Amino acid sequence: MAKIMGIVNLTPDSFFAPSRVHAGQARERIRALCEEGADIIDLGAVSTRPGAAPVSLREEWRRLSPVVRSWDAPALLSVDTTRAEIVRRVYDCAGTFLVNDISAGEDDPEMLQTVGELGLPYVAMHKRGDPRTMDSLCAYPEGIMPALTDYFRAFSRKAEAYGITGWVLDPGLGFAKTAEQNWEILESLDCLRVFGRPILIGAADKRFTGGDTEKAHRLALRHGGAILRVHDVAAARRTLENFHADER
Repeated sequence: MAKIMGIVNLTPDSFFAPSRVHAGQARERIRALCEEGADIIDLGAVSTRPGAAPVSLREEWRRLSPVVRSWDAPALLSVDTTRAEIVRRVYDCAGTFLVNDISAGEDDPEMLQTVGELGLPYVAMHKRGDPRTMDSLCAYPEGIMPALTDYFRAFSRKAEAYGITGWVLDPGLGFAKTAEQNWEILESLDCLRVFGRPILIGAADKRFTGGDTEKAHRLALRHGGAILRVHDVAAARRTLENFHADER
């Protein structure tokens, strides 16, 4: 059965306002998400919504450090970061955790080496540009699925070179993709199963769903999605259970 990743945004400006908390509120939200059935908790201290402003390493760590230093939740800890230095600091505080990198190592040249040396599991996501430019970078002359296949084929070679064996594939819904391309990805996820990696889907409450997150999740599950990254864990758990009941 697919896993559910619950989102905790330690930011004042993330796209989905109800997921925003400060460090003092994080423990309560994490506890609630675990009780609702989260298998993984994904902490993010830098917003990646379209147009988001950059955040310094110092500020990212200021937001993250109180939470990771006191981590005791039953779910797997995941940290959404593109910085190798943040990975090293989290590892020193909390030990093994899942690195969720929206840049697949492209934003920090030390990231893949750091992950490989520490032996950490890793999420590699496809994107183009940054939050300020990505909406203008949605043209894929070869088609979106061939572009993703080529991208992850190249990434798999990098992962092997750096000794990263436990990596997860994220096609990056909403990151330099149109609404039509996002739906095409969900309907064609089977193409990405050739890499033999778990596929993470972050569709929850994004603009392209038009409020129908459940439809996106069902498509993902039907075509091989293995992890659903969500704000509403209880709703995702119901969707997951209903999907499997319908498939029997």
